[in-house]
This record gives sequence, structure tokens and C-alpha cells, in this order.
Amino acid sequence: MEFLQLSGNNLSGMFPASLYNISSIYFISIAVNLLHGILPPDLGLALPNLKIFLLASNRFYGQIPSSIANATRLVQINFGTNAFTGSMPMNFGTLDALEFLGAYENSLGTNQGIELTSFLTSLSNCSNLRLLDLTLNHFKGLLPNSIANFSTKITWFALLGNYISGSIPLDIGNLVNLQKLFLGENMLTGSIPNSIGKLSMLETLELDINNISGEIPSSFTNLTRLGALYLSTNMIEGSIPISLGNCTHLENIFLDYNHLTGAIPYQIFGLTSLIIVSLSQNDLTGLLPQEVGNLKNMGQLFVSKNKLFGEIPATLGNCEVLEFLYMDGNLFNGTIPMSFRQLRGLQELDVSTNYLSGQIPRFFEVFPFFQYLNLSYNMFDGEVPNRGVFTNISAFSVVGNSKLCGGIKLLQLPACPMEVLNGRKRSFNHRLIVLIVTLIIVLLSLCILAILYRNRRSRKRVNLASPLKNQYPQLSYGELFQATNGFSPSNLVGEGGYGYVYKGILNSDEQIVAVKVLNLYECGANKSFVTECEALKNIRHRNLVKIITSCSSIDFRGNDFKALVFEFMENGSLESWLHSSLSKQQEPKNLNFVQRLNIAIDVASAIDYLHNHCEMTFIHCDLKPSNILLDGDLCAHVSDFGLAKIFSATTGISNHQQSSSIGIRGTIGYVAPEYGMGEEVSTQGDMYSYGVLLLEMFTGKRPTNNMFTGNVNLHGYVKMCLPQQVMQIVDPQIILEMEEEPSKPSRSKQCSTANISKLETCLVPVFQIGVSCSVEMPNERMSVKEVIKELHKIRNVFLGVRGKRH
Repeated sequence: MEFLQLSGNNLSGMFPASLYNISSIYFISIAVNLLHGILPPDLGLALPNLKIFLLASNRFYGQIPSSIANATRLVQINFGTNAFTGSMPMNFGTLDALEFLGAYENSLGTNQGIELTSFLTSLSNCSNLRLLDLTLNHFKGLLPNSIANFSTKITWFALLGNYISGSIPLDIGNLVNLQKLFLGENMLTGSIPNSIGKLSMLETLELDINNISGEIPSSFTNLTRLGALYLSTNMIEGSIPISLGNCTHLENIFLDYNHLTGAIPYQIFGLTSLIIVSLSQNDLTGLLPQEVGNLKNMGQLFVSKNKLFGEIPATLGNCEVLEFLYMDGNLFNGTIPMSFRQLRGLQELDVSTNYLSGQIPRFFEVFPFFQYLNLSYNMFDGEVPNRGVFTNISAFSVVGNSKLCGGIKLLQLPACPMEVLNGRKRSFNHRLIVLIVTLIIVLLSLCILAILYRNRRSRKRVNLASPLKNQYPQLSYGELFQATNGFSPSNLVGEGGYGYVYKGILNSDEQIVAVKVLNLYECGANKSFVTECEALKNIRHRNLVKIITSCSSIDFRGNDFKALVFEFMENGSLESWLHSSLSKQQEPKNLNFVQRLNIAIDVASAIDYLHNHCEMTFIHCDLKPSNILLDGDLCAHVSDFGLAKIFSATTGISNHQQSSSIGIRGTIGYVAPEYGMGEEVSTQGDMYSYGVLLLEMFTGKRPTNNMFTGNVNLHGYVKMCLPQQVMQIVDPQIILEMEEEPSKPSRSKQCSTANISKLETCLVPVFQIGVSCSVEMPNERMSVKEVIKELHKIRNVFLGVRGKRH
């Protein structure tokens, strides 16, 4: 036996010791069970071929035997969430291929700091180290400076949830390819080193719940890929650096529970990607910047318990997806802005302990999702509303406002004086008169419009439901709003140049869909919408995304709204598989060689259909991994026709009314070079993008990778290595998948370790196709029909399938 896979089966009892004596085994995965037992002292000697060892989330105990280091071929170790005790072995440095070390354990014995330091120092010899995870254990001792000497290939380093002390090494910036750094929930001290700014690939930085002091380094300006910043619950001082405004991909920023001072820089609110902003429990002063209204996607804002003053900016009303807003414990004055009526998705609002005045807005009564409203300890006056959230005494608080009256009986507030009620009555009468006059005017106008419409209906028709053909179902804005939970950030699954994509469930038939909402403020968004509708209503192919309908209407604020509704692809985009963004709860997404080959054939088939088998010739203009969606069977579907160019199949002349060509058509790295010279779009341009896509799929490198500078690009990088050095440029995950996975059901038969030579043989022509498609001269590129023919041959050779004779 070489392979043991028992993960997630709710198994219990003692793990059989005899299984540790199978010397041929190289894969053991028994994670997420209720198994217990100890590891044998001769583990590494008994299992010399062991590569993958996954015991996470069980009840194993005892010490990790030092002999484990003798299993020199180890690639993955995950001992998370167990009950291991004792010291870690000190000679892990002998592991020459350690890519995934998820050793989630162990309380160290005596001389603990020395043991941990020795263990981490020994890993400096692991030249292929890519991921080291010791999360949620009982490690103690100092964080050694030697971690700065880890392999520069390391992308993931985690010690989250231990008892590590000491400071972050000054030379942490040496780990130039680090993408994830998790050191939170420890006892670290000292300051954040300025060299951290050298980690230009960093996507997540988690240092929360420590004793870190000093200031946030200005070198953060270089962390342009940073998506999540967790510095909460430390002793960080100084001001929030303006340089954070350069972190254009930042989505979550947690700086709460520190000693930050000064004003909140308005540049922070220029980061339109922000979803959560948490600045509570600091000593911040000044106004809340008006620019906060730029954060259209912000779902949570926490600025509690600071020293902010002035009026609440009315621009907050622009943050229509806001769900949680905490502003309590500050010095805000004035009234609650009327623009808050637009925040209909609010679930929790706390503005207590400020100096707010005026009447409580009655529009709070109709907010459908309100679960918590705290208006206490302010200077509000007038009548307390008595509908909606104000009917549940446990869901709202108005204590500490001495001038309030009315409301539900449980509040035990005095009845409102007659002038208040009369004022409401006079206001009601005034509104009634205005309403009647308005209705009369509207009725007269409708009569006139009806006559005009009868005369002109042959020339003017209005359709707000769908610009697609009548056979498509018609959906309103309200139905899409409900299907996506109010376009909640939790439903957001992607974004593109012209809008955002939300997962939704249509109540009519419980169908799961993807709703692409166009950002009509973006230049060209309307043209993109028209083009995509025109393209999708005229094409149908198994490898093209299936359109369900479109919606061209107005939202609840009266603004134009345009959206496309597609069949939901449960496996997301090819981008997410090629360049996984891991979280603590997710395991890596990996594609083996045959799966990638199948996807390449699927995409080529879609291109062939668009170029050669439609009444009109369609040129996609924006082929890239994020526009390739994968269904449950990993079958590829080409999406996003917003930049498509449509030509007459007979004349070859572009239909300009159906075109949305805007400047250089496509995405940097994938766009054909001739487009940059002003040349018209062509089918050869799509083939260039396809060639780059194919090279990216099998090298695992984006065409915009930092390694490609000057005259060196992905095309040239691959071409230089053909044919002898293909195994040096292939995505290592392809080789790892072959070594890890013996036969198991999938779209095609998996390969074993013995197929490495066959893999090399098949990779050469694959890369040659990618290089041939991405040459600079358009007329020298392969045609899509040739690509499909060659890829089928390669797949047949790899799978040992003999082609049919014609």
C-alpha cells in the first residue's frame, strides 16, 4: 500500500500502530476524525518514503519522535488541533523538499526557547521551503532571527495562536516572496521592522493580539498587494500613515485597540476596495473625512471610543451596502444625516455617548434588517418612533436622552406634549395637501402622455426588464436585490473592470445564479453591457457561460441599474485555481496535468466556435484566467464579453453599434501587442491571449510576474527553456499532484509517479503551442483549429489512448 486517505470520516478509537510499518507508503491523511494514539519512536525510519503526513483535528498525544526527520522526502506535515506534548525534534533541517509544514501543536518542555529556536533555525537549510504553519499550539520561547534566513521561496509562514515572545526579526524583508504572514495571538514585543516594506508580494499581514509597540512603518507604501492588515490589540503608537493609501488592494484593515493618535487620513477612504474598517479604541481626533462616502463596498465601519468630533458626514449615505456602523463614545454633534435613509441594509448602528441632537429619524422604522440600534446618551428630543425596530425593547436603546417622549409603553417615557402632536398633525395636513395637488398634476400629465404615446408608440418603446430576447425570463431590480441578500458583501464572489459579481438564489425556483452588476460610473460600462447582451443572445456553446437573463432598470434610489444574470459556476474562476489565495479554513486548489489540458481544450473549443461557427464572427478581446469559469466537473466556460467585437460573417465589417472597443482592448499581459500600435482587433489577437493563458496554466506564473522585466516576458521565458528545461519551468504543483494522487475518479485518469517522463514528453508540445500562439507577428500565430487538434493528440498520448484512423 502506498496511499492511505481516511480524512473526514468521523472515525474514532486508537489508530493502528501496524500502519506505521508499511515502508512503501508515501501518503497518510487521517485528518478531521476522532482518532487517538501516539507516534512510534522509529516513525521516520519505518516510513522512509513518507511525503504527505496529515493528522490534523484528531486527539493524538505524546511527543513527536525525533526520527521523523529521517523521512527525508517529507513534503507535507499537518499535526494541527491535537494533544501533542514535549519537544519538537531539532534536526528538521534534513528535510530537503518541505513545502507544507502545518505542524499545529506542541507544548515544549524545559529549555523551551532554545528548543523552538533550534527547530526554526534548522529550517534555514530547507532550500525548497514554501509553507510553514505551526498555528494554534502551545509553542513558547523567543522568535529567532534565523527565520529571516528561510528560503526566499517561502510564501506562507504562520505561528498564529501560540505563546511566542521576542520581536519580529529586522531582516524579515529577506523573504521577498512571502504572501501570508500570520504571527497573531502571541506575546511578541518590539516594533514592526521597516524592512517589512520589502515584502512586495505580501497579501495578508496578521500581527494582532500581541504587545507590539512603536509606529506603523511608512514602508507599508510598498505593500501594493496587501489585502488584509490585522494589527488590533497591540500598543502601537503614532498616527495612521498616509502611505496606507497606496495599498490599493486593501479590503480589511484592523487597527483597533491600540494607542494611535492624530486624524484619520482621508487617503484611507480612497481605497475603494475596503470592506471592513476597524479603528475603534484609539485616541484618534479630528473629523471623520467626507471621503468615507467613496467606500461603496464597505460593509462594516468601526470608529468607536476615539475623540472624533464634528458632524457625521452625510456622504456616509453613499455606502449603501453598509451593515454594521459603530460610532459610539466620540464627540460627534449635529443630527443624524437624512442621507442615512439610503442605508437600508443596516443591521447594527451604535451612535451612543455623543452629542447628537434633533429628532430620531422616522425612516429607521422601515429598515428591514435592523437588529440593534443604540441612540443612548445623546441629546435627542421629540417623539420616539413606535414601529419596526422600535417595537422590540431589547433591540434598541434611547436611555440618557432626557427630552424624548412617546414610544412604546415599555420605555415608560412621558406622553408627548400637544404642540409636538399638533406639529405632527399640521405637518401631516401639509403633506396631504401637497400629495393631492401632486396627484392631480400627475393624472393630467398621464392623460397627455397617453395621447402622445398612442400617436408615437410605433417609434418609441421603453423596456426596463431585459434587452435580451423575449424567451429569457424577466427579473426586476427588487428580485435581484432579494436574491443577493441586498447585494451583500458576503455574497460578493468577484469583480471586474466594469462591475461586481454576486452569488444569488432566485426565489422563483431556488436556482443559484451569478449576478454581474455593472458599475455605470465606469467609462464604457454601458457599451460593455450592450455588447455583452448582443453577444450572449446570439451564441450558444457548452464552453461558453450560459446567460439566464439581463436587467436594465432603476434601483431603490432611482438610479440606473444594469445587470446580467448567469448560471452559477460552483468552482469559480481558473484564476482562483492557478493562484490560490489561501485562508486558514481553505485547502489549496490544485489542478493536475490532465485537468489543465482539458480546460485548455475547452477554452480553445469556445474560441473556435466564436471565430468560425457563428452567424457573426465574435472576437472576445479579453481572454484571461479570471474570465474562464469552472463548473462542478471542472469543465471550462468562457465568460465576460464586455469588450467583444462583433463582425459580419460575410463582409468582415465590424458592427459598430455592437462594439464596445475602448482604447487598448484587453488586459495588460494578455492583450496582443499590435493592439497597442492601433491595429484593429482580429482573431489572431484572441490567439495571442490564448497562448499567454496556456503558458500561465502550465508554468503557474502570471504574465505580470515581477520576474518579467525589460525585454523578458512569459513567452520569452518559456521559449528559452524549450525543449530540454521544461521540468524547470512547469508549475511544481503539477508534479506534486502526480506524486500525491494515485488513481481516483475525475474527468480523466490520474497519473502516478511513474509517469514523470511521459509528462515531460507531453509538456514540450504544450509549451510549443503556447509559444507559437503568442508570437509577436499575428500572421505567424497558430490557428485555433490547429491548437485543438494538437492538444487532443497530446492528451491521447499522455493517457495512452490510440487515436482513431480517418
